[in-house]
Amino acid sequence: MLSMRVAKTISITLPPELLAKAQMIAKRENRTMSELFRETLRHYKSPDPEWEALKAWGLEHGKALGINSEEDVERMSDEWRAERRLAAGR
Repeated sequence: MLSMRVAKTISITLPPELLAKAQMIAKRENRTMSELFRETLRHYKSPDPEWEALKAWGLEHGKALGINSEEDVERMSDEWRAERRLAAGR
């Protein structure tokens, strides 16, 4: 028995600037809007090995520095900026 692929039509809303950008990309890549959005969803749901490796590296090195939360990052950034201002004599 042959199985037929059945596509469903959906409707989405986009801000005008995002729609224009999507149309420009689709035209540049000779794709339909449907193809563009299908490809976007495939990328969205599949992990990027490079990004996953970078996240793992960042978590490992962050923990070594005592960074356990976004608040720690903010605090360390503020401390670094204060040190820079002091060094510059401001």
